[in-house]
Amino acid sequence: MSTTPSGDTRPALTTLSEEESMFQEAVRDFALSEVAPRVHAMDTEQQMDADLVEQLFELGLMGIEIPENFGGTGSTFFTSVLVVEELSRIDPAVGVLVDVQNTLVINALQRWASEAQKAEWFPKLATDTVGAYALSEAGSGSDAFALACRAEKDGDDYVLNGHKLWITSGNEANLFLVFATVDPEAGYRGITAFLVPRDTPGFSVGKKEDKLGIRASSTTEILFENCRVPASAVMGEVGKGYKIAIETLNEGRIGIGAQMVGLAQGALDHTVRYVKEREQFGRAIGEFQGVQFQLAEMATEIEAARLLVYNAARLKDAGEDFLMQAAQAKLFSSQVAQRVASTAIDLHGGYGFTREYPVEKYYRDAKIGTIYEGTTNMQLQTIAKLLLR
Repeated sequence: MSTTPSGDTRPALTTLSEEESMFQEAVRDFALSEVAPRVHAMDTEQQMDADLVEQLFELGLMGIEIPENFGGTGSTFFTSVLVVEELSRIDPAVGVLVDVQNTLVINALQRWASEAQKAEWFPKLATDTVGAYALSEAGSGSDAFALACRAEKDGDDYVLNGHKLWITSGNEANLFLVFATVDPEAGYRGITAFLVPRDTPGFSVGKKEDKLGIRASSTTEILFENCRVPASAVMGEVGKGYKIAIETLNEGRIGIGAQMVGLAQGALDHTVRYVKEREQFGRAIGEFQGVQFQLAEMATEIEAARLLVYNAARLKDAGEDFLMQAAQAKLFSSQVAQRVASTAIDLHGGYGFTREYPVEKYYRDAKIGTIYEGTTNMQLQTIAKLLLR
């Protein structure tokens, strides 16, 4: 079994600058040399390799938009998208670790944190601190603002109580962007964002989920039991957490789109290699027109999804409205990833159904794309509302 795609079936891209192309190439080389050999073990053990995480920091991939004066790469949101795509081509679990760090946590701090908060956390997030985004709860999934987690004012502090579910990178993170309500009667207007370090008394990481896919990426619950944080931990304004959450998730959906495009590309790359090698009826199965047509459909859908993702990312960087484009990119790319991964299994035949061949993992990993950071139904609703506005 090889976890390394042989060759690159992507078309040449004319939409990248020379700097972006060089960065993409560097990440691709890193993914092939350092991520690919670890994929099977990390998936089996359900554990992100700590040495690999350290290398991600050393390469500057965990602080892409953090300004250089804080130790970051000082690059663009679009660059983050390229990185997530390249890593996800080899392992979507590694892709989502980098995605949440950059498109959710750092993006939120970039826009909403005070200068003091940036000075405290950006150097850490750029060098050695994994961040996590803590919004979801048992009763608040698609209904994101039905939060039960409370934050009660006590003197100059806030005391947090409650628990969160499905927190990506919960085991690795040392900083949690936590959304809690300071006033349940105020509805979404009571929601406030807090920056909570892992070592805060009263904070703990709970159960780690045993998942279908992206198994190396830890998904945990987190618990707050009289967890006291200072008022300086509030990010943005009290009661403005809903705005931070909505706007950050809009951007994060583009990152998930990139993850799904990378996943689909990896599945296609493996499949192209396989159909060239696998023989039936005295010739390679890639010589059969029916197989060729399936490959053509896969490649076309992937490229369409990639262009949707790239367009949304470019609009975001340009300061243009991108809400519909982000929803379309996330919707379509997650659907394409599932179709491509499924066809990859079909073309591998019985081998594709075994863990000896890597397409089985892409198939499992693809399912989460239609669920997290906004389900397929929520993307459809967003697109329809914007059309009818």
